Amino acid sequence: MFCAKCGATLQESSQFCDRCGAPATAQPNPAPAQVALPTENGETSGKALASLLTGIFGLVLFPIAIVAIILGHMSRSEIRKSNGRLKGNGMATAGLVMGYGAFAIIPFVLIIAAIAIPNLLRARIAANESSAVAGVRTLNTAEISYQSEYPKVGFTCSLSALGGSGSSAPSADHAQLIDDRLASGEKYGYRFELRNCVNSETDGHKYQVVAYPLARHQTGVRAFCSDETAVIRLDASGSADDCLVSGPPIE
Repeated sequence: MFCAKCGATLQESSQFCDRCGAPATAQPNPAPAQVALPTENGETSGKALASLLTGIFGLVLFPIAIVAIILGHMSRSEIRKSNGRLKGNGMATAGLVMGYGAFAIIPFVLIIAAIAIPNLLRARIAANESSAVAGVRTLNTAEISYQSEYPKVGFTCSLSALGGSGSSAPSADHAQLIDDRLASGEKYGYRFELRNCVNSETDGHKYQVVAYPLARHQTGVRAFCSDETAVIRLDASGSADDCLVSGPPIE
C-alpha cells in the first residue's frame, strides 16, 4: 500500500503516512514502465547496393564485374564493423556472386566467339563475292544498253556515265543504267572499275570490267572480271590484272 499524496510505502495497519502525515489510502502498485526494445533500423550500405547493380551489368560488360567484386568486399567489411548500423549484406553477397560469375563465363564466351566469328566472316565474304558477280553482270548489261542507246559513243569507261540520279532526262553523261552506289565504284565490299575501252571502226568496240575486294580476306577473297563477251571470269588470288589475263570462267 502506498501513500496517495507522497507515494511512500505504508504498513498495512497504518492510519497515517509516516512521511507526510496524510491519511492512509490504498493505492494499487504502479504499473511497471514499458521499456522500448531496440529495433533494427540500420542504414543500407551504399556500397552494397552499388555492388548489386554493377554485378547485374557486369554479366554483360565484363570490366564492370571487377567493380562489383571490389565494392562487394568493401561493403561486407563495413557491415561487419558497423555493429548493426549498416545493412545490405545480402545485396553485397549477390553482387559478389554475379561479379565472380561474370569471370567464370568468360572462357565460354571466348570459345563461342572463336567459333562464331570465323563462320560469320566466311559467310560475309561469300555474300560479298556473290554480290560482286551480280555487280559485274549488271555492268555488262549496262554497257550493252549504253552502246545501243548511244552508238556514236560506243562503250564507256566511266561508271558515272552509266549512273545518274534520275533528276533529269538520261544522257550520254548520265545514262541512269546503274544505281549511284555502283556508279561510285564501291559496293558490296568490292571496288568496280571499267578499263581499256575501245570504240573504232578498225579495232571494234571493247571494254573490260573488274571487281576486286577492298580488303582481301575481310570483304572478299577472289577477284572477278568480264568484257564485251559478257563471260565472267575469276582469280582466286584476288588480282584483277591476273583475272583479265588468265582467269577461268565462272562455272
